[in-house]
Amino acid sequence: MIPTRYARDLAQTVVALAIALFLLTFLIVPVGAVCYTAFSDGQGGLTFGYFSSFFGISLMQESFWNSLFVASASVLLASLIALPLAYFTIRFDFRGALLIQTLGVLPLIMPPFVGAVAMQLIFGRSGSINLLLNDWFGFSIPFMDGLWGVIFVEGLHYFPFILLNLSVALNNIDSTMEESAQNLGAHGFRLFRRIVFPLALPGYIAGASLVFIKVFDDLGTPLVLNVTNMLAPQAYLRITSVGLEDPIGYVISVIMVAFSLLALWLSARVMKGKDYASSQKGSASLSRRRLPLGRSILAYGWIIVVLLLVLSPHIGILLLSFAKVWSFSTLPDAYTLDHYKTVFVDSPRMIGNTLLYCGIAATLDVVLGTAIAYLILRTRIRGRQILDFMATAALAIPGIVLAIGYLRVFKGVQLPYTDSPLTSMWIIIAVAYAIRRLPYALRSCMAALQQVSISLEEAAENLGATKGRTVQRIVVPLMAGGILAGFVTSFITAAVELSATIMLTTSQTDAPMSYGIYLYMQSIAGRGPGAALGVLAVIIVALGTYVSHRIVSGSAPTSNIPANADQL
Repeated sequence: MIPTRYARDLAQTVVALAIALFLLTFLIVPVGAVCYTAFSDGQGGLTFGYFSSFFGISLMQESFWNSLFVASASVLLASLIALPLAYFTIRFDFRGALLIQTLGVLPLIMPPFVGAVAMQLIFGRSGSINLLLNDWFGFSIPFMDGLWGVIFVEGLHYFPFILLNLSVALNNIDSTMEESAQNLGAHGFRLFRRIVFPLALPGYIAGASLVFIKVFDDLGTPLVLNVTNMLAPQAYLRITSVGLEDPIGYVISVIMVAFSLLALWLSARVMKGKDYASSQKGSASLSRRRLPLGRSILAYGWIIVVLLLVLSPHIGILLLSFAKVWSFSTLPDAYTLDHYKTVFVDSPRMIGNTLLYCGIAATLDVVLGTAIAYLILRTRIRGRQILDFMATAALAIPGIVLAIGYLRVFKGVQLPYTDSPLTSMWIIIAVAYAIRRLPYALRSCMAALQQVSISLEEAAENLGATKGRTVQRIVVPLMAGGILAGFVTSFITAAVELSATIMLTTSQTDAPMSYGIYLYMQSIAGRGPGAALGVLAVIIVALGTYVSHRIVSGSAPTSNIPANADQL
């Protein structure tokens, strides 16, 4: 018994060390190298001189404040859209509430930089809306000019993060608290401000912090809109134009990581020491209220306007993909299928590369996520929580920072039996995708394993199954839903990754679809094929999202679980 237990503990320790080594190599060391370079004087000494130089450059100061402004304003815009949408559809008797909430998450299935091009065609100075405003009223609105364009696109794209988290929080509020407040005379906005919103604050803070991090780190949208006076575009331009030895690029990277971590810390700090628990959840006993006719018309009108805004990038990119000519007109002048032919003739490899890279990344994520979840929840290995911390830390690391770290650490490193450096091989793109998406897969696997009773494993072992066979025949089949959901989530989010892709792609033959869309969109003539490629990316992501929903809702097969002891 003792040797068996010793062998089992040894095997678990070896697995934990292998995972730790992988995360050290492809996450901690590259990000650490970026931080070290930002604080190193080149002789091994500590210096803050590069930071002083950074704030001495007017363009860098402007980029720093612009990034903060855009991220904060995007959170505000996203909140203005998501708060009423969540409150109306959860707390009031609304026809089509489920459809409204479903349409509300559609922006997440389109890469924001693809939506930015469509938004320019619809809301730009020569876009459809401003052409109509000029014809009818003689004025135009600069929706898409400079930073405001970035805020407009980012706010519309990322508000579902707040909507989803806030909807869950509102559903979990004890409705008796709300009813008590109403009995004491609180109604309308006062009821929302004093009772409902404070109780739903954890959900709002979680969503708002995610929006801030995503916008602060986003590279693709500012580049497509030709807004370069922000931190992420400046980091990209400094590294690609000045070179890997430019310390300012590393200072920018450290600032981006610091503010991402600060946003996560503040979101936890705001909640610390406060009790939001209630004795009963709201959904079961919640009585939805009816709005008076006048307010109901206003609410429906506002929701329709929001949904039209939400769907405008999808409509715009679809029209552009079929447009023969679309310039200075509210709709395309003629339609064609040539852009799709161009994509399938010139870029079939990009589609294949996307499926290959994202498939490898998602597979790696669920393997690592399942192993980490098992080590944390089912073993007593010392330091196992460090694995969770290391894997989750990837959430706060911008893609461009990880890519810069790879280019610095693996510069000149060659894999055995190859002639090319690792940084010019496509496998490094797949690894970057896997590291960036690991937190999503890990959370899915952790949730799945937490729902598996340990008594089932004990019963299998009592019937003679070894620990390894129990994991293979009992644990993994019961976790199948969570594992598949983690796979799909990693796959679809990796398919639209641009920040790391744009830094690590060295040739068009190795380029995935996101890089191809970006290249096409750089010229007016290429926008049609770029839109066609964007539509194909949206279809892939939409199919993946649908499969993910099906899996999460419990349709995952579990028939492989052994029915009796003879099958163990």
